[in-house]
Amino acid sequence: MRRFILPAAVVLALLGLWEVLARTGALADLLDIKESVASLLVPAPSDVGESLWLDRELLAENGWVTLQEVLLGFALAVVLGVAFAVALHLSPTLRRAFYPLLVASQTIPVVAIAPILVIWLGFGIGPKLAIIALICFFPITVNTLDGLRSVDPAAIRMMRTLDAGRAQVLRRLELPAALPQFFSGAKIAVAVAVIGAVFGELVGADEGLGHLITQAQANLLTARVFAAVVVLSAFAIALFGALSYLERRLAPWGAKELR
Repeated sequence: MRRFILPAAVVLALLGLWEVLARTGALADLLDIKESVASLLVPAPSDVGESLWLDRELLAENGWVTLQEVLLGFALAVVLGVAFAVALHLSPTLRRAFYPLLVASQTIPVVAIAPILVIWLGFGIGPKLAIIALICFFPITVNTLDGLRSVDPAAIRMMRTLDAGRAQVLRRLELPAALPQFFSGAKIAVAVAVIGAVFGELVGADEGLGHLITQAQANLLTARVFAAVVVLSAFAIALFGALSYLERRLAPWGAKELR
């Protein structure tokens, strides 16, 4: 519990400061917002908490849609990313041909191609999954590939002397050794997967938290916007924690706790 006391204290202190600044009008003055619209544009944490409770059914309904998109898109990225990392690891030719392109792909802003994906794939779940998978693919692939290549060559030679084939070396030595770095990439990916889902819903959707944020902004329901952001943050934190738990269970030799 000691690991959570200090972060919780910092969050409570910031929320308390935010509440005081919002209630006294100091935050509106700081942001140069007229006092008459300050309550609409600068909600206090208590207003956000009230929205979380009053809009709980709306947030839950749309949050479930976004969560499904995140989980499916992340799962797709894991399957494709691990498969691509293994292919690059096994084939130096493929690695020389595609690794630079993989790195170069990160120079393309997802927010720019999101509308194109909506045009190609329609307004269903397809473009959301594509955007999430694109965002998650890079950290999973790169970290898994680094893990596969980090195996001690002496361990590989020892397995070869025991008459192990290439598939056995991969399955029994290289893949287990790559698990810690795979989980490192997966934890980064799952945190940004939520952002990818919101990008997709902002561009074109009729449900989901991104769509809810768009509607709330249009109606100046700023407290509802912040409430949706809180739910999105909770999703990212919960998924990150779930992957950390799986890492401790499946790859305890690589799991490290921050203290």
